Amino acid sequence: MKDSIVKDALILFLITAVAGVLLAFVNEMTKDPIARQKEEAVKAACSAVFPDADEFNLTEPKADTSQWSSKYVKDQIDAVYEARKDGELCGYVINVCNKEGYGGAIRFSMGVYSDGKLGGVSILETSETPGLGLNAQEVLVPQFKDRKAESFVYVKGGAAADNEIDAISSATITTRAFVGGVNAGLDYFRMYLR
Repeated sequence: MKDSIVKDALILFLITAVAGVLLAFVNEMTKDPIARQKEEAVKAACSAVFPDADEFNLTEPKADTSQWSSKYVKDQIDAVYEARKDGELCGYVINVCNKEGYGGAIRFSMGVYSDGKLGGVSILETSETPGLGLNAQEVLVPQFKDRKAESFVYVKGGAAADNEIDAISSATITTRAFVGGVNAGLDYFRMYLR
């Protein structure tokens, strides 16, 4: 009886060890291609939100952003890139993560010209509801292109003012999170990058 338990334990240990080694091998083999794919996605997003720029340089994070962080507790700035055209700084690409989406975090890039005008917004990652919140790419993203406002608000039934964004029908939580994230990025720009 004791030998049977020891034998079974050894077999389970060997199976677990082999599975662990195989998983580590697969992880090592896929780590670089996944990192390259994410890097290419960020480059494509930078170009989409700031089409005038020909160079994007990752900048150092600001030392103290506590004033911004205390105001935007559900948002974080993942990265900031200087957008340059022929070596001249023309604005920034700010990668924002808003944690208030219906399906979880919404990560996106936003291009902000030096004068505060949005070049555009591009979604990097979202897990919103298909057919509703996932429509943000088609419904919300185009509304931010080449717009300038101190902050944006969402409305139902058609945007009329320069700072209004038409909400996604039946996806108010996604709309609120997305607009809130854009406002957080704009405030970050005004506080630390302008």
